[in-house]
Amino acid sequence: MSNPVDDQFEALLEKYAELLTGDTSPDMIAKVKKWALYNQIHKTMPALASHWNQTHPEGKADIRRLFEEIRDLNAALKAKTGANAESE
Repeated sequence: MSNPVDDQFEALLEKYAELLTGDTSPDMIAKVKKWALYNQIHKTMPALASHWNQTHPEGKADIRRLFEEIRDLNAALKAKTGANAESE
């Protein structure tokens, strides 16, 4: 039997992915989880993030691409919703 809080938290993550990127696919939700967790690690323990980046340059490049993808999706979503708000 599933824990109700787990289901509620998954729904929260799905909504966050939707509001951030406009995409609620399981793949995008997984990307947003990784993005959010890395972002938190980078902010709260920058030395750990820096060490990981130095020891895993291929991982650092993947994270960079992920950040760029989410940034671009968010910018496109903002532009789309901004254009919709102006036309109303």
